[in-house]
Amino acid sequence: MVALSVLVVSAIIAAVSAIPAAVDPVITKLNPEGLRYGYIRDDEGNPHLVDSWIKASDLRDMARYNPDVDNEYHLYTRSNPLVSQPIVQGNNALLAASHFDPKKRTIILIHGFLGNILSGFNTVLVPAFILAGDVNVIVVDWGKGAHLGFNGISSGRSVGRFIDWLNQASGANVENYHILGYSVGAHQAGIVGRSLLGRPSYLTAMDPADRWLSSQAVRADDAVYTEVIHTNIGNIGQEEPAGDVDFYPNGGIDMPGCATAVCDHYR
Repeated sequence: MVALSVLVVSAIIAAVSAIPAAVDPVITKLNPEGLRYGYIRDDEGNPHLVDSWIKASDLRDMARYNPDVDNEYHLYTRSNPLVSQPIVQGNNALLAASHFDPKKRTIILIHGFLGNILSGFNTVLVPAFILAGDVNVIVVDWGKGAHLGFNGISSGRSVGRFIDWLNQASGANVENYHILGYSVGAHQAGIVGRSLLGRPSYLTAMDPADRWLSSQAVRADDAVYTEVIHTNIGNIGQEEPAGDVDFYPNGGIDMPGCATAVCDHYR
């Protein structure tokens, strides 16, 4: 993981804003000992050639993403299992007209790199949770920022502000939340957990990405109970334990039905 603090990153973003666009210096290297370019797959398994060196242009792009405006929140319940209802922070009338029930458990789903509301992570888990129990499921669509993984930091804090507003507006209790995130979204789930006014009861980090700021990685105290599921250690996924309980099915690699490391990560 990259050992940079958020304050350092913020200072760098401010500094590079003054650099002419024609100049694009390298700011840091996510994998100093490895190859600069590599293929990373999005939430649907499609490959994308990614530069592991962070340049000034990348940080300028990060500064243009505003999660308080760009993120979208989609509510699913047993009353609307197929078509979501939008929830907009600050719009109490829209919330009151929705099927959100503050007395029920609330599931928060956070997709990964280059994902969106249609990511397989969401299309599989939304019906699974609704079938298993009478719950609120809120899908966080941070797709407008998901082309740069580090946008997950500002997105996570924004999601925390959204949940705090939702609880204040509806009377829901933060202890009745289960937050789940996948890959980069797994670390974002941790940021959400520690940004809240109070601790969520349950957090699940699903194969958290290895290339991430160590100061912002998911950790055990992000929730009352934090579990981490590792399926692709030593490749895309993080190998080190991070939760109250860390699961390494099949040793954390070589998932059933998979012939590649990429498949392991998407299990």
